[in-house]
Amino acid sequence: MSVGLPRRKRPVRRRSATVTLAGLVAAAAMGTASLVSCGTDGGGNNASPSPTPTAPDTASFSGTPPSALSSLGASVKESARAAASAAASSASAAASAFEASVSADVERANAAAEKQLRNARGQGNAMSDVALTGKPRSETGGVLALVVNITNSTDKTASYAVQVDFRDPDGKVVETRFVGAEKLKPGEKAQPLAISRKPPEPQLTAEVVRAQRY
Repeated sequence: MSVGLPRRKRPVRRRSATVTLAGLVAAAAMGTASLVSCGTDGGGNNASPSPTPTAPDTASFSGTPPSALSSLGASVKESARAAASAAASSASAAASAFEASVSADVERANAAAEKQLRNARGQGNAMSDVALTGKPRSETGGVLALVVNITNSTDKTASYAVQVDFRDPDGKVVETRFVGAEKLKPGEKAQPLAISRKPPEPQLTAEVVRAQRY
């Protein structure tokens, strides 16, 4: 009786299975890397999308917001007001500078004239001795100045007090100036100035409203 040799068991092909499993793992890893790469493409910008802005709840507001037209109108009015104020300041400064060239004696006579006219009745007693003439603005630095021509028509030495009113285009008195001339001999003339401190616009007119001889 012969004894046969035992048959060798065939080795299990684990190698191919191992290789196959390793291939699947590698493929999965590459797939993950590909997804990560796609998600980080574009210079690394991983910013999440911005939320959509929502309109404010106007029900909680109070009042009515100004319209563009009303805002523009307010701006124009403010600009006009500033321009008018600047013009008035400029005119006053120019008048002051021009008056500074007038002698102290003339200023004293003007102050005396205002005092005298406080007690004058009506238009005074010397309206016929006074007349106005214009003075070129080129000689006054743009200031409105009028020459008050005073002539002593009596045969005695006399002093004069004159009131000049400036009126706007509507006839309203907007400024009053007083001028005087002291101790004029018979037939002697004086030409003091009545100077307005108002801006050039609107144009004003002037008139002698009272003249007193004393």
